[in-house]
Amino acid sequence: MPTTPPPAGSPRSSPLRGVVAGLGSPHPLGLQLPALLQDDPTGQALTAALDEVLAPVFWVLDNLDAYLDPHLTPGDFLEWLARWVGVAVDENWPLERRRDLVARAAELYRRRGTIQALREQVALYTGSVPEIEDSGGTASSPVPGGAVPGSPQPRLRVRVAVTDPSTVDLRRLEAIVCEAKPAHIPHEVEVVPG
Repeated sequence: MPTTPPPAGSPRSSPLRGVVAGLGSPHPLGLQLPALLQDDPTGQALTAALDEVLAPVFWVLDNLDAYLDPHLTPGDFLEWLARWVGVAVDENWPLERRRDLVARAAELYRRRGTIQALREQVALYTGSVPEIEDSGGTASSPVPGGAVPGSPQPRLRVRVAVTDPSTVDLRRLEAIVCEAKPAHIPHEVEVVPG
């Protein structure tokens, strides 16, 4: 006996109903039934209900590569993808900026500890290319017996000029610099109006 679906919002309505309205299954279960049951309306109705529940699962699995691409993944899945590659994104940023950070995470981590990678990572977080001073931390001279350039004490200074310094979370910026620089080098972070 065919039944009509309960109205939306009623206690018997499915919590999945309407989540992906009209999404059909690419692999309908009714077609998988033996020939004897393919003409049975009750069997077809039962499998159609299962198709409605399974359709989003099939579509996700069929499009899994898009979920793993930061530029294509749904916005609500991007945070999980960011955690997967070890990046903390700011949920207040525009979606495209968050996507760029997650997409470039592996490249930045591969060059972690270099001035260029530090510059790029701070620029991604602040929206401004920082000025970075590195003492070099070496004690060598280009000529024998000559003056030693730089300072033998390692030191790193990161200066970021932004329009409104109050928009930059200094604690978060400190953490970013700490993670991106070589661990043994002391650093200073400065945010100035620019």
